[in-house]
Amino acid sequence: MYSVHVSTPERLIESTRELLWERGYVGTSPRAIQQHAGAGQGSMYHHFAGKPDLALAAIRRTAGEMRATAEAVLGGSGPAFARVEAYLLRERDVLRGCPVGRLTMDPEVIASDELRAPVTETLDWLRDRIAGILQEGVEQREFAASLDPREVASTIVATVQGGYVLARSSGTPAAFDTAVRGLLALLAACAAPADST
Repeated sequence: MYSVHVSTPERLIESTRELLWERGYVGTSPRAIQQHAGAGQGSMYHHFAGKPDLALAAIRRTAGEMRATAEAVLGGSGPAFARVEAYLLRERDVLRGCPVGRLTMDPEVIASDELRAPVTETLDWLRDRIAGILQEGVEQREFAASLDPREVASTIVATVQGGYVLARSSGTPAAFDTAVRGLLALLAACAAPADST
């Protein structure tokens, strides 16, 4: 599964990331991680204090990857609407759900301040990043002055996360796509009125 050139800690982290996404924290046993990574119990405990320590490394990496993927789209040039639209329409494995957002449904992750922190920080970062772009749009008169960037950014993040749930529930990406199209229509309706001079 892994190249012989991939280190044991790297294999353990990547295996844990994959299993957390598929099974959640509770369903990811140390034995399953070891088998997936092709690593022995001694190797795992040599590099990590235990499952929580390994899970934290995996969650932090997944959160960092999510931020980088979002920033690659949101950090582009162009109008605010186009950047938000590009983020909403970017390629996703919708039926697998969000690897970060899904962790909020795991009671053991939510009960642990340490495991929950990178999840909360990432979703807060995303909301703040989108709010900043929307604020630029208001300042550039792309959006109406009445648009509240923070509220709309929260709506965008909630729609994406909820869209994953709808898609997984229905077994089709169409539910996610419908939610995104509806959100974009609402955002387009917030355009600043044309100057009537």
